[in-house]
Amino acid sequence: MQTSINIKELNERIQQESAFVDILSMEINKVIVGQKHLIESLLIGLLSDGHILLEGVPGLAKTLAINTLANAIDAKFSRIQFTPDLLPADLIGTLIYSQKSEEFIVRKGPIFANFVLADEINRSPAKVQSALLEAMQERQVTIGSETHKLPQPFLVLATQNPIEQEGTYPLPEAQMDRFMLKVVITYPRKEEERLIIRQNLAHTFPKASPVLKPEDIVKAKSVVKDVYMDEKIERYILDIVFATRYPAEYRLEKFVPMIAYGGSPRASINLAAAAKAYAFIKRRGYVIPEDVRAVCHDVFRHRIGLTYEAEAENITTEDIITEILNTVEVP
Repeated sequence: MQTSINIKELNERIQQESAFVDILSMEINKVIVGQKHLIESLLIGLLSDGHILLEGVPGLAKTLAINTLANAIDAKFSRIQFTPDLLPADLIGTLIYSQKSEEFIVRKGPIFANFVLADEINRSPAKVQSALLEAMQERQVTIGSETHKLPQPFLVLATQNPIEQEGTYPLPEAQMDRFMLKVVITYPRKEEERLIIRQNLAHTFPKASPVLKPEDIVKAKSVVKDVYMDEKIERYILDIVFATRYPAEYRLEKFVPMIAYGGSPRASINLAAAAKAYAFIKRRGYVIPEDVRAVCHDVFRHRIGLTYEAEAENITTEDIITEILNTVEVP
């Protein structure tokens, strides 16, 4: 009885605390037409301290979406175009000699922002990619002998272009695992594209107004951790993760020759954190199985390694995740 009262209180508290989600979404939707899944994913990453790898052809409002989110939160935004000649110092900053003070001073790079768009991350060599991934993981940067904390909140949205692979440096699997979500975005529907045309040809292009402060997001992140997750949901998450590692134990013997490796413990953590953030966005104080299922594809898409056999039979990670969700018992 005590638990149910607590859940009720928690639910009411989360409903109050998450009221800003609707205001923020309305503000973003003034600028972005459609792309509901992309906006939800950005909010999940933001509220659960995770970074996002985004895959989609050019022109699908990837830059516009994160820029609009930064405007609506009154946060600092920076865009870094990854190129083969980019150096780690171009990203994190460097020491420069000041003749005036006769000493070396720190010039901070574009990584010192709340929202960082790493455009076409796979166009840069491994040294630059690892500098970014270290900043993502540690939330700090070392320049010379000094360590500098990155601002809060801090969200990296890295994009990959799926259609051009020449002259690129694909992210190694171990580095892909650092991203909480891999989101694949598709073309808008016909009605949405009609609105996009009208919006772009109008005299003035809409711009999001600040409706939140970065401190509000930092506060909301701690509230998201209070979202209740039952033991049954925890077991459900573990079953999904373990099904990617040991498919035969979950009546998925056909996937044994297809999966080279399954999700890491980071996958379990991220699936739980993303499910809590999704429940918060839906203004609920507790996680239900549908929350886990809603974020599962984005959390696992880049975490399941496929064998040559799977590729020969045109089996994708999407197929495997869908089959696992259909097979693992829902609490």
